[in-house]
Amino acid sequence: MRIVSQTGETGSPITGIPVVNSGGQGGLLGLCIDPEFSANRMVYWVFSENISGGTVTTVAKGRLSSEETTIENSEVIYRANPAANSTAHYGGRILFDQTGNLLVSTGERSGIATRPLSQDVDAALGKIIRITTEGQPAPGNPQFSDADALPELYSIGHRNPQGLAIHPVTEELWQTEHGPRGGDELNLVKPGANYGWPTITYGIEYGGQTIGAGIQQQDGMEQPVYYWDPVVSPSGITFYKGNRIAEWENNLFIGSLSGQHIIRLIIVNDRIIGEERLLSGENQRFRDITQGTDAALYAITDQGRLYKIDID
Repeated sequence: MRIVSQTGETGSPITGIPVVNSGGQGGLLGLCIDPEFSANRMVYWVFSENISGGTVTTVAKGRLSSEETTIENSEVIYRANPAANSTAHYGGRILFDQTGNLLVSTGERSGIATRPLSQDVDAALGKIIRITTEGQPAPGNPQFSDADALPELYSIGHRNPQGLAIHPVTEELWQTEHGPRGGDELNLVKPGANYGWPTITYGIEYGGQTIGAGIQQQDGMEQPVYYWDPVVSPSGITFYKGNRIAEWENNLFIGSLSGQHIIRLIIVNDRIIGEERLLSGENQRFRDITQGTDAALYAITDQGRLYKIDID
């Protein structure tokens, strides 16, 4: 974890972070700052952690020191159990909702054995969860029919969700997730809804075989608002707020990994009516994108570059 200045200087690594398993697709996965950061300096992040039985997607919090050199009193507040012997499909995005609670995405950990847990409401894999800043189930979470359902669940049936964002006008939650070979998804997330993985999918196995029954629809399971086939590997997402670039107002921007570009989607009445691909000539895997307090977009890549996208 580092801080980069607005003029592009990269700071030293911040200390005080719990030990991270950075193997495979692991690492520091997502981060958000408290809405009251100017007063409390609290930071929340998701990372891949070794525990007994394997690895988990873990949420932690701590206070950024006044010198911005260390995280003070860091503590783990949530683990997405069960652990898995995998270093893939952690999910790992985090953001605050309008009520001051945290929304966190978790992956189904990739393996054939763990895939079905996306459909199990007594497991936290392949889910969007909603928790308090203390890591407890948030008040007002949806109720699932199974008596053993985890109270932190918000939605189920996800594969590897790496993008979460709230629409600046409608306040709806939008999410992107990686499909297998084909079938990357953009979803409008409804509380208590089931997004189908691995029962329904527009993708196939990497080897070409069908997944499950090879179906794309089933009663009780949501359809994506939009999907890509061939895949673009959608990662972090953000909505463009304001009209500094007027034609971008309320558009959704998505970092594309295998596609090596930034996707701009135009949304009208919860439907995609246009797609543009930006920075495709940079040959970068765009991992995450956000809008700064200066209204510019900032995008970071797997190759270690940070891009500023603005009218200047």
